[in-house]
Amino acid sequence: MWWNKVIFGWSAYHVVLWFLIYSILGWIVESIYMSICNREITNRGFTRGPMCPIYGFGALTVFFLLRPYSENPFRLFFMGMFLATTLEFLTALVMRRIFGEIWWDYTDKPFNYRGILCLESSVAWGFYTLGLFLFLHNIVVNMVDHIPVLAGKVGGSIIIILYIIDFMAAMYREKKDDIPDKMLEWKDSVIGRFTGED
Repeated sequence: MWWNKVIFGWSAYHVVLWFLIYSILGWIVESIYMSICNREITNRGFTRGPMCPIYGFGALTVFFLLRPYSENPFRLFFMGMFLATTLEFLTALVMRRIFGEIWWDYTDKPFNYRGILCLESSVAWGFYTLGLFLFLHNIVVNMVDHIPVLAGKVGGSIIIILYIIDFMAAMYREKKDDIPDKMLEWKDSVIGRFTGED
């Protein structure tokens, strides 16, 4: 079973649940922050559900790659700053390619690069990296360790399936204008057969 596979020395079960927790925590923090900035409830995720997978990928990438330097806070800060900023830049390129836009804009921040990166954000990533190694990852590991394994596997599987469905629906909403008319006709035809509508 794939839950038992080993990833960087840990079982896939632990890595997947860590990923899900970081993705949900990232969504919570960013949505609260942006809701305060916008003075209205703001969902910072691409989907309707409470997940931002970029935070899961980012946290685990930083953890796995920088773990050998975790005893040196000075080096950890600057390497975390560089690594997370690189991930932010690559994410922006992918978003621009897929959606034609980037969901953040730093043009009003000093020392920014094309509104994609800024010094303030990069410094924040450095502090987040320190926080990850000093206390956050231990909290996340503890949370996962207190979940009964069967509940973790079932719950984790359900969350992943729901997110995939949510993501596909969001992709459809974003890209439906680019879908050729023939595809839409085919979709209506298939739905009509199942619902009995002509």
